[in-house]
Amino acid sequence: MNQPAEDLYVTPNQLCIGLYVYIDLPWFEHPFSFNSFRIRTAEQIATLRGLGVKQFRFDPSRSDQLPELQTSNAPEPQEPVCPVPTPTYDDPLLTERIERIRRVQARREKLNQIEKAFVKATSIVRNVNRNLLSNTRDCLQEVGALVDQMVTAFLETPEITLQLMGDKAGGEEAYLHGLNTSILSMMLARDLELKPDETRLLGLGALLHDIGLMDIPDKVLKKYPDEMNNAERELRKLHCEYGVRIAQRIGLPETVQLIIGQHHELCDGSGYPKGLQESAIHPLTRIVSLVNYYDNLCNPSDISRALTPHEALSLMFSQRRSKFDARVLQLLIRSLGVYPPGSVVKLSNSAMALVQSVNPERPLRPWVLIYDPAIPKDEATSINLEDDPDLNIVKAFRPAQLPAAVYDYLSPRKRVTYYFDSDSSSAHRRP
Repeated sequence: MNQPAEDLYVTPNQLCIGLYVYIDLPWFEHPFSFNSFRIRTAEQIATLRGLGVKQFRFDPSRSDQLPELQTSNAPEPQEPVCPVPTPTYDDPLLTERIERIRRVQARREKLNQIEKAFVKATSIVRNVNRNLLSNTRDCLQEVGALVDQMVTAFLETPEITLQLMGDKAGGEEAYLHGLNTSILSMMLARDLELKPDETRLLGLGALLHDIGLMDIPDKVLKKYPDEMNNAERELRKLHCEYGVRIAQRIGLPETVQLIIGQHHELCDGSGYPKGLQESAIHPLTRIVSLVNYYDNLCNPSDISRALTPHEALSLMFSQRRSKFDARVLQLLIRSLGVYPPGSVVKLSNSAMALVQSVNPERPLRPWVLIYDPAIPKDEATSINLEDDPDLNIVKAFRPAQLPAAVYDYLSPRKRVTYYFDSDSSSAHRRP
């Protein structure tokens, strides 16, 4: 975080509302979200004075109100400039801070559980992709059970969480893309109020939508799109037709076959392989097509061309919305928020942060993970911007724009991490 060009100090008695102060203590030794902030309330002053700090640095350029600075020979004022109650053990700020810590700890435990579940899911998808043709029956049972577990989590539990861990590279990218697409598609299915049977078919089709790539030579698959000649590009497009052929051979349901064959079709007719328009594209495929397009923008084979989640949604809505089912696009934007999970942002106090999850009712105020080199990254501060009205997001960054230390600390994935949490009942409202 930025510091004043010249260090200026005040005593605890000189603290006043509107002063921008720095707390030169480790984060865990005080109850505030940040080590620097603008004082808003008398209770904050009381808590600051209770820390036992002899003096506080302050930044006049960020302050709305400045104290009367005493000279070194002047006695300290006997009465505080801003009279405030003496802090007690019942200080509401301390109580709130303890509760906030409890919520963050509970959230971390939940994320750890979800990560373990998705490590297992990735393993299942990897096994299915490798053995689908040689051990079809067992693989279909395994992938069907996986989809059922995800459906149950999305549709039957009061707290719905979705997190795709996308920190693996190389040969596993195809597995993670399928898992990305399946999870996000079923998240949208909940908002669309699809029947359980439809959602199961959607999840299965999304998970297996790229199975036709098995029949594309590796020398083509491993090339970046710009490196391909026209013949190679046309060959790769055949994976839709190859996928339908495989799906028929192993006995996948007809709806799943349609999703596999149409997942690159777009509502304006600009997709492939048949250039279908909206009415001719299966409704479930329109969901998969949208999510597939979004994930490919965020996670292209050439990572240097990757868009941030914020950029991808902005592009899709502002310039390419005719390509997608309007209602499904609206729901995706509402679910992922203005700054989707995985976005790296700068806050109004100059702190860098990683968006972790969205507040469905307050899309501009997500949960964020704060970059602070004074705190070990394994203990990094996670806060809900809804709890800090003075903080706002001012800018989003691509990972490549970040200083190395910030990138390493926040660890924005090579592939995007999605986290959706509907702890709030507002997430279940219709748009």
